[in-house]
Amino acid sequence: MQSKYKAGLMRANLLVAACLASFLAATAETLPDALLLSLAALWLAVTATQVGLSHRHPATLPWQLLPGLLLAAMLWVTPERHLTWLWAWALLLMLPQPRWVLPFNGVLAAASWWPLRDLLGLEAWLLAGLLLAGLMLLGLSRSLELQALRRRIRHRARLVPELALWPSRRLHHDVQRERQRARQEGGHIELLLLHVGRRRLWPLAERLCRRLQPFENGYRLDRHTLALLLVHRDGKQAERRRQVLLDDLEDRVRVRVIHLPQLGSLASERRAFKRQTRAFEVREAVPHD
Repeated sequence: MQSKYKAGLMRANLLVAACLASFLAATAETLPDALLLSLAALWLAVTATQVGLSHRHPATLPWQLLPGLLLAAMLWVTPERHLTWLWAWALLLMLPQPRWVLPFNGVLAAASWWPLRDLLGLEAWLLAGLLLAGLMLLGLSRSLELQALRRRIRHRARLVPELALWPSRRLHHDVQRERQRARQEGGHIELLLLHVGRRRLWPLAERLCRRLQPFENGYRLDRHTLALLLVHRDGKQAERRRQVLLDDLEDRVRVRVIHLPQLGSLASERRAFKRQTRAFEVREAVPHD
C-alpha cells in the first residue's frame, strides 16, 4: 500500500481513464464528440493530480457538476457511439460527492435515457430504464453507506495528517478532560476561539497548529471558527504565549479567550462569541448555566 488512503492507486486509475478518454477523443468522428471527450480527459487528469496532495478535495460547484454534465452531453450528442456509457451513471453515483449532487445526477441520467427510445426500440428502452434504475439504486445505497462511514471517521480522525487539528466533537471531550486536570493539578489552561474568513480558515489552522506543543490541540468548529486548547504554568506565561501565537493574525480575525476552569458551557461561549463586537476579549470567569 503506497499510502494510508491508497491515493496512489486512485491516481493511477484516474490517469488510465484519462488516457482512454484521450484516445476516444483522437478517434472521434465529429467535432462536438471530440471536444466533450477532451474535456472529460482533462477533468480526469486534473483530478488525478489533486489526489493525495491535500486533506481537502475540489468541492466547488463547477467541479462537482462537470462529470455528470459531460456524461449527459455525450449521450445526447452521439448516443449511437456512447450508448454503453449509460451504465456509467451507477458508477458516478458511488463517487465521493456532496448529497445535493446525487439528485442532480439522477435527473441527468433520466434525461439522457429518455431520448434513446427511437434508437433502442420500446421494449429494449424500457428494459434499459429498469436496469439503469436498479443499478443506480445500488450505487446510491453504496454512496450513502460510504458517506456515513466517512462522517464517522472524520469525527475520530485528524482533519490534517500529522497536525493536531480535530473535528468539533473532539473538543467537548477534551474540554472536560482538561478542565478536570486543571482543577486537580493546577496550571493555566485556556480555550481560544477564533473567527476567520472561510478562505483563510485552513491556512490559519495549519499555521497555528504547527506552533502548538505536543500536548495541545486545535479544532475546527465550523467553516469560520477555530478553537485552540493551550496549557501553561501560570497566567503570565499564558499571556506571553498567546501574544506570540496571535502576533501575525490579521485585524479581521476575532478572538475570544476563556480560562478553562471557569468555563460554564461551551455552547454558551460560542453563542457569546457570535455576539462579540470587539476584536479581542478575555473571559477569566463566566457564570455556569
